[in-house]
Amino acid sequence: MKSSGIIITIAALTVCIGSSAQIMTLKECLEEGIRESYQIKLVNISEEKAANNDSWAYAGGMPTVSISGGYSGSLASNDATLRSDGSTVSNRNVLDHTLNAQVRADMTVFEGFSIQASRDRMEELHTQGIIQTRITIEDYIASLTTEYYNLVRQTIHLQNLDYATALSRERLRITSERYDMGGDSRLDYQQAQVYFNSDSARSLKQHEAVASANIRINRLMSNQDLRSVHVAADTAITLLTGLDYQSLYDDMMRTNSSLLRAESNRSLARMDRKAVQSRNYPYLRLNASYGLTHNIYDNNTYTDRTNWGPNFGATLGMNLINGKQRTQERNAILDELNADITVDQLELQLRANLDDFWQAYCNNLLLLELQEQNLKTAQETMEIAQERYMLGNLSGIEMREAQKSLLDAEESLLQAQYDTKVCEISLMQISGRIMQYLE
Repeated sequence: MKSSGIIITIAALTVCIGSSAQIMTLKECLEEGIRESYQIKLVNISEEKAANNDSWAYAGGMPTVSISGGYSGSLASNDATLRSDGSTVSNRNVLDHTLNAQVRADMTVFEGFSIQASRDRMEELHTQGIIQTRITIEDYIASLTTEYYNLVRQTIHLQNLDYATALSRERLRITSERYDMGGDSRLDYQQAQVYFNSDSARSLKQHEAVASANIRINRLMSNQDLRSVHVAADTAITLLTGLDYQSLYDDMMRTNSSLLRAESNRSLARMDRKAVQSRNYPYLRLNASYGLTHNIYDNNTYTDRTNWGPNFGATLGMNLINGKQRTQERNAILDELNADITVDQLELQLRANLDDFWQAYCNNLLLLELQEQNLKTAQETMEIAQERYMLGNLSGIEMREAQKSLLDAEESLLQAQYDTKVCEISLMQISGRIMQYLE
């Protein structure tokens, strides 16, 4: 029979998937993903660079020390007339040599607080690098957690379809036996065959959805084997309990990473303004060196001469007129104002997003209760329909309707559970609690 071939195909596909499957919990997926993700590796490199720059030396607050050495020579000819008797003294191809070596140190002692401002800026950029890493990890956790529970949803849906296919297979068997005994018509048998083929096709199609969910998880986890099969350890979509709007709001205003980054940008704008204004102050720079110079003469009173010793100096100055600086100061003030407005705008946007997520979350919880009640009713109806069908008191079409109602109720409940979980993930992320999925 054609149905036997479909059964063998589904069974072979199930065995093929299960043989290489890796059972993983959400925590294991997140830990491995954070460890292997290319995106997180890149942002970690950026954070490390910011940490390297967070120093007094990079800000210009430490002296610079250099060492140098050199050689120069000259080959000259000259004619000189003596004043005493007017005679001419000639020198030809006189070769002189000069050797020198020097150690030099330069340091800016004061430059209108620009060094301190630059040091503070490097420190703030380091902090911002840490925040950016946190944002990337939080986005990653939210994405992978959503995909993990999507895999759970698709797997449960596959199980529901497999159960529906099993019911259709049993109905086909019963109808076939009744048809052979003359109890059912050929139309009943053909309808049962069509229903079974339809359910088998949906089950095969759902295997594709499960495989696609696995591919997305492998891509997020930077797994080179995109066909690697993961089986979620969770057999149901579980929801967190005890979420409270006020606590979520308080945590969001205190620890939301996007808000922290905006605050950091505002601090950087203030530091940039101070750095520009520092050019209005005088500057003081010190320098010191120790050098050695050795000269070798070809035609001189001395055959050679060596000089050595320290040199030191100080430079005190101040910029009097700089029209470009005035424009830079005005722009720095505008940049700081822009950063203030950005923070206020982001706070309002976050509050609006939190209200949207919370409203959707509460509505989905109510919908979830209704769908659970609906599923219970559909299950009871299916049990009654099966009993009546076995007794011959229910037509095939009515049996199919009961079966379809049960499958629809299961799918509606599963969708409500997933939608509620997505709202929960969004609430956890916006409130800065998303790391709890790693616990």
